[in-house]
Amino acid sequence: MDPITIGFIGVGALVLLVVIGLPVAFAAAIVGIGGLMVMRNVDTAIGLAGIVPYASSASYSLSVMPLFIAIGFLALHAGITRGAFESARLWVGRLPGGLATATIFASAGFGAVSGASTATAAVFTKLAVPEMEQRGYDKALATGVVAVGGTLAALIPPSAILVIYGIIVDTSIGRLLIAGLIPGLLSAIVYMGVITFVVKRNPELAPRMDPVPMLTKIRSLSKVWGILAVIGIILGGVYFGWMTPTESASIGTAIVLGLALTRRMSFAEFKDGLLDTIKTTAMIFLVIWGVMIFVRFLAFTGMPDAVTHWLVEMNLPPIVVVIFVIILYLLLGMVLDGLGMMILTLPVIYPAMMALGFDPVWFGVIVVKMIEIGLVTPPVGLNCYVVNGVRPDIPLETIFRGVLPFLVGEIIIMTLLIAFPEIVLFLPNTMFN
Repeated sequence: MDPITIGFIGVGALVLLVVIGLPVAFAAAIVGIGGLMVMRNVDTAIGLAGIVPYASSASYSLSVMPLFIAIGFLALHAGITRGAFESARLWVGRLPGGLATATIFASAGFGAVSGASTATAAVFTKLAVPEMEQRGYDKALATGVVAVGGTLAALIPPSAILVIYGIIVDTSIGRLLIAGLIPGLLSAIVYMGVITFVVKRNPELAPRMDPVPMLTKIRSLSKVWGILAVIGIILGGVYFGWMTPTESASIGTAIVLGLALTRRMSFAEFKDGLLDTIKTTAMIFLVIWGVMIFVRFLAFTGMPDAVTHWLVEMNLPPIVVVIFVIILYLLLGMVLDGLGMMILTLPVIYPAMMALGFDPVWFGVIVVKMIEIGLVTPPVGLNCYVVNGVRPDIPLETIFRGVLPFLVGEIIIMTLLIAFPEIVLFLPNTMFN
């Protein structure tokens, strides 16, 4: 059988295994090993499968992953989130839909230290939704805001999903982390605009809060200095070239741990934070190992090169190719999680996009942005299911209804990122290292 045909069969088999519920890591490894057996022989397949875990893990750049995850779980178990929400509520609560806007900005702040979308959505479902309900907010708006706000953690650094992208395609993790900042802030601002527009049209959805004295607002900033310090050290250290991503993440972890201790985090909470870090890190590394075995199989088939050659020979305008890729990710986002989307697509699509002249950092941000959108689009919409899991009394259809206006905002954001790539590339291109 033609090797390229075997490659396409392998991709189809991987899609089938993931859709029927097999974990992505195992599905990728099984297809990769099986494909290598067909392409070469059993000894080669087993030999490569044995080498890949070490070869793909024995890298200094990968040490940033458990540190970013530790920052998030320690911040979560230490209860650092509430201070960010309270400060944001005091500063923007007076605006139309102020509590919803406060949730967006607090989610961005927490996402900047957690890097975990589902954790952010779960935390703010417990924290922000009850307060919005108490003040008469519409349930769809309240839950939709929390689900969408959680997606900011996927883009605003430190982002675990950006790190995984960098590992899979072998591009600079430092540049990726810096590149996510402006698009992440742009997303938060657009979400704020959507909230304002929706509430202006129907003020009954979100009653206004009473004004707050400026002195009270200023005092509230003392509750967010820890988050700002972590963000500043990670981004500043990497941007100015003072530290590697791993070194800046180490200092950020130490700051969060110090904050947790000052807040008298119990030993049980500390242990839970470390256990969650270990479990999540192990899961991500399993996925990376499976992906790398699958990538080796595809390399033997020559399928990625064939797809790249085909796309280049079609001589389509690059913008048309980008639109097709976005539609593909939008469809995949309805049935797969972010890791599944990257594993299925990057080994094939990434080489083609590079051959067409696109920047790997810009494309990474586009991919992660599409993963964000997939987190809130039905029928999967993982963040919406997380919100429903925390608040089962609020129907899932109500949460999806609350998300719908923000999907219009996502169209605006994607249009801007594609039309003006410098939104993504400006900061990475001015880095000092």
